[in-house]
Amino acid sequence: MAEREMPLPTVLEPRGRTLGAEERAAVLRVLDSAVLCSSFGTEARALEAETARLYGMAEAVACSSGTAALHLAVAAAGVGPGDEVITTPISDFGTVAPILAQGARPVFADVRADDGTLDPAAVEAAVTARTRAVIAVHLFGAAADTDALRALCDRHGLVLIEDCAQAWLGEDSACRLLGTVGDIACLSLQQYKHITAGDGGIALTGDPALARAMRLFMDKGWDRTEGRIHRQMGLNYRMPELVAAVARAQLAKVAEVVRARRAGAEHLAGALATARGVRMPERREGHAWWVMPLLVDDNQAWAKGLRERGIPALPGYLERPLYANPVLRGAEGPVAPAGGAGLPPYPPGLCPRAEELIDRTLLVLEWNEAYTTGDVERIARALREVGISR
Repeated sequence: MAEREMPLPTVLEPRGRTLGAEERAAVLRVLDSAVLCSSFGTEARALEAETARLYGMAEAVACSSGTAALHLAVAAAGVGPGDEVITTPISDFGTVAPILAQGARPVFADVRADDGTLDPAAVEAAVTARTRAVIAVHLFGAAADTDALRALCDRHGLVLIEDCAQAWLGEDSACRLLGTVGDIACLSLQQYKHITAGDGGIALTGDPALARAMRLFMDKGWDRTEGRIHRQMGLNYRMPELVAAVARAQLAKVAEVVRARRAGAEHLAGALATARGVRMPERREGHAWWVMPLLVDDNQAWAKGLRERGIPALPGYLERPLYANPVLRGAEGPVAPAGGAGLPPYPPGLCPRAEELIDRTLLVLEWNEAYTTGDVERIARALREVGISR
């Protein structure tokens, strides 16, 4: 097969990941120590210190996944039964699972049509006396409106949680790292993220009280410096030492990963300058480019055309908004319908801009730091061809 016809690198193979000698050495270092549990080792605590330093934050808490990091955040925010947490309908289910686990109700606010991040005006309209927190997702690596959301949360006395799982080292319009404006920020080390340890999460905060609450929740409410006393409700969300060691090696590479993804994205932007019917996000400064989101007129048709040309493409990112999943409609699972009479709590049309993005206008391409100039040109050529064919 000619080189230009080879499949693009993916995060499920070595050429699409930055895993190498440093990660192998890290694993062997832990195995040779015979201490694989982070309660007794040094790797997880070192990862916390290094991540906090990278982000300029006072505290970091390592845990078992990005979803776990969000659960630490929601629990530390004091969210419980009867409370509400406002968030986006376009995200991984891991954004809302912790809200449900705390017995609270996710409230979905609509998004901005150009990038799918939370619309602050829609968030403001959704605030009630029961609202305790807002989870802002920096979708695909693009910055949510952190200034507006911070001001909103301050006015209403709400905790602002930044879901940065897709936005390692992303920046907002003021060149601040995403994750440094909210009360708590959550990072992910899952296989598909910018860097990976397979799974794993990190919660960041500048508030020592929130950090202590998250650390206790991560380890069964147990402050191990004072004996076997369980101070609060908690789960076992500890990060294993093997995961932490790999994550530390990956952390040293994340800046270059983001730099390369940005360079490739700017190359694509130039190559698409005259393309028909497709456009990249207008706000590209500070974008971390977890994937490549594009706006088109018919995402199903565009995805089909790209796949025929060997370019993986996903129409809408999700098949449906989060609130349209059975577990949140009361049809299946533990969440009872709200509103009585068997009515679903989240009706169709709840967030029209989000539904429009998913159903029609949002097209997502995989993006990878290993893409060569030729790979980017190939993607651009396929997009131009599909645009002409339409």
